[in-house]
Amino acid sequence: MPVISFANAKGGAGKTTAALLLATEIADRGKSVTIFDADPQKWISHWADLPGRPGNIDVVSQITPASIVEQISDATHQSDYVIVDLEGTENLVVANALSMSDLVVVPIQGSSMDARGGAKILTLIAKLEKIVKRDINHCVALTRTNAAVTTRALKAVQEFLAVKGIDVLMTPIVERAAYRDLFEFGGGLRGQNPKAVTNLDKAQDNAAMFAAEVLEKVRIEPRRRWYDVFKKAS
Repeated sequence: MPVISFANAKGGAGKTTAALLLATEIADRGKSVTIFDADPQKWISHWADLPGRPGNIDVVSQITPASIVEQISDATHQSDYVIVDLEGTENLVVANALSMSDLVVVPIQGSSMDARGGAKILTLIAKLEKIVKRDINHCVALTRTNAAVTTRALKAVQEFLAVKGIDVLMTPIVERAAYRDLFEFGGGLRGQNPKAVTNLDKAQDNAAMFAAEVLEKVRIEPRRRWYDVFKKAS
């Protein structure tokens, strides 16, 4: 089943939050999800140890360059969706995961530093496409945006991406307290108390729209035959 990876060469871009929001939204739809936590900070692994983790989400934190290809391949036969939260450096784990992805989401905040970090991943994807001899579907997700104001820095990033012809999701991930609370208290957005979380309904709507747009962009190759080829080649 589909493999969706989240990557940005700069830390703090909202990558892990975006990955977890997508995973919990998919789980809320009754689908099973395997998350590979390849980020050294292991925030999703910490989240998995908190109360309220949906039973249809599995988290894998033990990952090596030698094992990642087979692990992802096996997970595609066991779960409806596979999500990979990658670390912010260019290494063999990142390259292998990107090469096996049906969609790579590059989260970018409204800053030039994030844009440069995202550009490194986009350059890496272009190199990998030549190696695996297929297009790697990818897009940018704007993260931690302000619901009321579009900053000058964010506008500059949007203009930069437009000039480069980079596909950008129409739904940005808005900065919300509810998203931070996931990593403090566990579970998903649907399990949070609306009396204790500001604008929970808006956070839920934002996450649902983000997930719907990401899933719409996933392209599934017939029976994923390239997985077996890539697995053998590795």
